[in-house]
Amino acid sequence: MPKAGPTLLPQIAAVHFVSHVHIMLIPALLPVLPGLLGVGFVELGVALAVFNIVSALVQAPLGYAVDHYGARKVLKAGLLLGSLSFLLVAVSPGYTLLLVAMAMAGLANGVYHPADYALLANGIEQGRLGRSFSIHTFAGFLGSAVTPAVFLGIASVFGTQAALAAGAAVGVAALLLISVPGSGVYQVARPGSTSGAGPTATGRARLFTPMLGVLTVLFILLNLSTSAIEKFSVAALVQGQGLTLAWANTALTAFLLSSAVGVLCGGALADRTRRHGLVAALAFALAAALTALVALGLLRGWGLVVVLGAIGLLTGVIAPSRDMLVKAAAPRGAEGKAFGLVSTGFNIGGALGPVAFGWMLDQRLPNGVFVASIVFMLLTVLLTLAQEAYLARRRQQPA
Repeated sequence: MPKAGPTLLPQIAAVHFVSHVHIMLIPALLPVLPGLLGVGFVELGVALAVFNIVSALVQAPLGYAVDHYGARKVLKAGLLLGSLSFLLVAVSPGYTLLLVAMAMAGLANGVYHPADYALLANGIEQGRLGRSFSIHTFAGFLGSAVTPAVFLGIASVFGTQAALAAGAAVGVAALLLISVPGSGVYQVARPGSTSGAGPTATGRARLFTPMLGVLTVLFILLNLSTSAIEKFSVAALVQGQGLTLAWANTALTAFLLSSAVGVLCGGALADRTRRHGLVAALAFALAAALTALVALGLLRGWGLVVVLGAIGLLTGVIAPSRDMLVKAAAPRGAEGKAFGLVSTGFNIGGALGPVAFGWMLDQRLPNGVFVASIVFMLLTVLLTLAQEAYLARRRQQPA
């Protein structure tokens, strides 16, 4: 199969960076949005839930659209719609309009995983795919990492509406980047368009396998375990442990940056081991233990920054192995559908988590955010150990 040129990975990494900026933009602005919109944390949690419910509903259908119409066209539409959603709130802030914008942004968000992974799976050589997945995921984590500091900084200097408009602007920049004629995204063959590619998925029944079902549940748990920290830790630390906004935001930035570094480490590790379940279980068990220290309120200042950074490193390690598992479980030519299906797990978790975590903050139970994260991390450990035991039995069975 002909492969795309060297610009493909940077283009898709940039798009994934922007997608995570858009995912994190409203959570990053949680400390200042109540003043702009006149609502509480539960209402903002509902807005985040709308985003994730819509994304969950559209991920799988958009996976089919990616495989049928082409990933590049669908990806462009997603970037345009996501940018318009945040521009809408920036121009005319209001809670009702925020809900409409979050539905639009959720629809746009459903594009990225199926389109990105379909382009990479069909445009990158197999020998470089694991590292390419890790760089792609690193770019997304980096987008999440810089969003709180950058956009809260913009909000503090120019106002919250300016921060929302800046979020729209980065989406337009990515749209222009992938619109360069003849660049990498234009060189990727449509799934099944090249001869000799092997068997492809021809129907819905072949796509829904037990392994993809398990991976979807894993994605739910991963979202719930990390989004509690990623989206609500700043408010929880300020409200529950008396930290200043600056220290809490520094600790979150350490978590997010370390998560990105963990992804790169996980990419190298994924190429050197088949025991991905054991690696994930160990990483999340250690992360749960460290999160308990945060929940107990035993850390201050740089100690908190270091520990949250270590938690981020550990939770980032699993991402490349997770993506390789999905690629291995996907029928040939149906990568968009498979990644669209399992990515609904992120959105299901994202729909359930924000309302619960927002309720905890409104009920003055901020440490409950960290306790919930610990519970979901431990459930992730149990699932990955069970999956590893199942795969070990499969490997021992005679061919």
